[in-house]
Amino acid sequence: MELRRHPLVVKLLSLHLPATDYVVAGSGALLAHGIRDQIGDLDVVARGAAWKTAEALADPVPAPSWHGRMVLLFGGDIEVFDRWLPGTPEPDVLIEGAEWVSGIPFCPLSQILLWKERSIRPKDQADARLIKDFLRRS
Repeated sequence: MELRRHPLVVKLLSLHLPATDYVVAGSGALLAHGIRDQIGDLDVVARGAAWKTAEALADPVPAPSWHGRMVLLFGGDIEVFDRWLPGTPEPDVLIEGAEWVSGIPFCPLSQILLWKERSIRPKDQADARLIKDFLRRS
């Protein structure tokens, strides 16, 4: 499926967030590179106008990591964060370092791999193996 037609990406694009003020983090990059066809949601790190747009749509709540705040949109299909996980670069660094796929900013797979490897969740460990295999092949 073409990336911009994926149901989660359609929802993200419908928000009309300024692309220079956000980056898709988490498993979204696996979707963008065709490593996985299905993911549960899109995690977005936003600043400035993109964060203001998200905040206007729903009240921010504490992030599950207790690091910053998040806004849940579309029943949790899109999660917009004002910062990413503890120990990760600041939003400006993540956003400026984005890799563009189909006109959408994503965190580079090399960064996603670092976070996934640190996680103890089985899903993240499986994703780390998939990313390593993909990077080896490309």
